[in-house]
Amino acid sequence: MIKGVGGIFWRTKNLEAVKKWYNEVLKIEINDWNMTMIKPQSGNETIFSLFTEDNNYFPIEQQVMLNFQVHNINETIKHLEQIGVPVEKKEENSEFGKFIWIKDPEGRLIELWEK
Repeated sequence: MIKGVGGIFWRTKNLEAVKKWYNEVLKIEINDWNMTMIKPQSGNETIFSLFTEDNNYFPIEQQVMLNFQVHNINETIKHLEQIGVPVEKKEENSEFGKFIWIKDPEGRLIELWEK
């Protein structure tokens, strides 16, 4: 029945600052309607995963975590270093790929994933 994820929506305290951060840090250009369309590419998958309330994979006080796929985790780390965005959790390698974590201006943990 489900064809794919239609969108991710959340409230923000400082819309312009958060838009600017996502544009500069993750290269997500958010338009005047305060949205962008990320079009899937071959090999891109969307994961829907549930966690128990006490699971500590991401902060318990954070109800949702964003996960963005990147082409090259090493290039992403270099970009983050150049613009002064700290990696909150260093690279983790698993059978699913490579992962790092950063925080947006409002403290949301974001996972970046190279498959």
